Amino acid sequence: MILGVSEWLSSKLGWKTSHIRIAFIILVLVFGTGLGLYLILWLVKIFSK
Repeated sequence: MILGVSEWLSSKLGWKTSHIRIAFIILVLVFGTGLGLYLILWLVKIFSK
């Protein structure tokens, strides 16, 4: 998406990027937790380099 988290996470898990993006959208719409999780994973991505 915007910060590259989906591509980074797909390379770590071996999943398709589109599946991860769909999962984030579902988490945002249904549970409201996808955005917070996305930002946390972005921070992990930045500090894991």
